[in-house]
Amino acid sequence: MKTMAASKFKATCLAVMDEVQAKRETVVITKNGKPVAQLVPVSVEEQDPIFGFYKGKLKIVGDIVSPIVPLEDWDALK
Repeated sequence: MKTMAASKFKATCLAVMDEVQAKRETVVITKNGKPVAQLVPVSVEEQDPIFGFYKGKLKIVGDIVSPIVPLEDWDALK
């Protein structure tokens, strides 16, 4: 685990973020010698997928394309 002063982190923030992503190593940011924050690499497995979230959980029963009520009951078509 790497330790870095807040002033150095502020000056090299983007480079440090790229390094954390590439090396998968945590960086502890200190202020006056005391740890105040931790920059950790993100694990892709921990993120919830947006697409395909309900895959295999839902079951379609019946016709999902046709209207629920007959067309004769629609006032807009009269």
